[in-house]
Amino acid sequence: MSYIDTPDSYPYRWYLRPLLFLLRRKSGVLSAAVRLWGRVPLAFLGFLWMLRALERRASPLDAKLRALIRTRISQIEVCPFCIDLNGSRALELGVAEEKLFALAEFAASPLYDEAEKAALAFAEAITTTGRRVDEELMVRLKRHYSDDAIVELAALVAHQNLSAKFNTALGVEA
Repeated sequence: MSYIDTPDSYPYRWYLRPLLFLLRRKSGVLSAAVRLWGRVPLAFLGFLWMLRALERRASPLDAKLRALIRTRISQIEVCPFCIDLNGSRALELGVAEEKLFALAEFAASPLYDEAEKAALAFAEAITTTGRRVDEELMVRLKRHYSDDAIVELAALVAHQNLSAKFNTALGVEA
């Protein structure tokens, strides 16, 4: 259970209510994460705007790769809600279950190509406390991705870290 309960009757800001109505209509309920984010409406809108920008069809990063990166960060941050959400998204996008289940061992897995391994290693280096992106990793990335794609990859990793840390800090469950 979340550490902070936000009931459906919470008095959300007037300008947030139409969005929450649409989100509720889409899935039938508002997740605990959405209800918590709704308490800080401008931050929530910024979070959603960045999500839309990063998950656009025209992204230089493949949707499956984005879902795998988000799931791996969720694993590292031990965010059950995020693992479920992003893992489900990966499966919806056509990522094979076998590949998803091998995600924690991607570096040694033949299921991942070198471009995916480089992107996931970059995500781990950013996410893991005490680790840094080094020149060797950047060289690996540049073999497969443009500079713009690498910048977007860093933004994706930062966004998912924000989401996972927010949900974990507030005890949002799967």
